[in-house]
Amino acid sequence: MRSWTAYWNILKKDMKNYYLKPPNISWGIIFPVAWTLMFFIKSQSTLGIRDILPGVMSMSILFGTTSMLAVTITFERKSRSFERLLLAPISLNLLMLSKTTGAILFGIINAFIPVIFASFMIDLTGINWLIVFGGVLLIAITSTFLGLFIAVSVSEVFEAQTFSNFFRFPMIFLCGLFIPIDSLPIIIRPLSYVLPLTYGADILKSTINGVGVIPIWGDFLVLFGFALLLFSISVKNIKEKWIY
Repeated sequence: MRSWTAYWNILKKDMKNYYLKPPNISWGIIFPVAWTLMFFIKSQSTLGIRDILPGVMSMSILFGTTSMLAVTITFERKSRSFERLLLAPISLNLLMLSKTTGAILFGIINAFIPVIFASFMIDLTGINWLIVFGGVLLIAITSTFLGLFIAVSVSEVFEAQTFSNFFRFPMIFLCGLFIPIDSLPIIIRPLSYVLPLTYGADILKSTINGVGVIPIWGDFLVLFGFALLLFSISVKNIKEKWIY
C-alpha cells in the first residue's frame, strides 16, 4: 500500500509540475491540432482523411510522449531532484512507471484529438474502438519508454531533444504512417520492421481502414515486447549510471 501511495504522489507531482502547466497543455493541444488540420485540409476528401487518420494519431502520440518525458526526466536528473525520489519507499521499477504514466496519459489524449476533428468531417462508424484504444495505449507506452531510454542516455535537455529526433523523423517515413512500406525501396524495408511504431500504426490501419499487413495479435505482441525491452534497458542504465 505504501508503494502505491508513493506511486500516486509522484504521478500527481509530475502532472502538477509538468503536464498540467498552461504551456504544456496548449502545446499538447496545438501540436496534434496543427498536424491534423494540415493533413486533413491537404486530403480534400473524406476517403483521404480516413486513410491518413492512423498516421496522424500515431505521430501525435510519438512526438507528445517522447518530447515531454525526455525533458522532464533529463531536467530532474540535472537539478538532482531525481536523486531525492530514489529515497521514496518504492522499487525502482515502480518509480519509473510512476514517472512515465503522465507521459502515457498525455500521449493517449493527443491520439484522440485527430479523432475528434475527423468525426466532424467523416463517418467513423464500424470501427472497433476497443482495439483502437488498445493500440493507442500500447503505442503510447512504447513511445514513452523510448523517451525514457533517450532521457537516461543523455545528460542535457538539448541532447535529449536532438537524440529524440534521431528516432522520430525516420519513423515518420519508414513506419508506414503515410507511405506504404511496400512502396519503400527494398533495401530499406527491413528497417521498418525494427521500429516499434510500424506495428502500432498497423493496428490502427487494420482497425480504421482494414489495410493492415500484419495480424493484429502479432502487432500487439511485438509492441509489448518492444515496451518491455525499452523499459528494461532504461532501468538497467539508471542502475549503472545514476545510482552510485
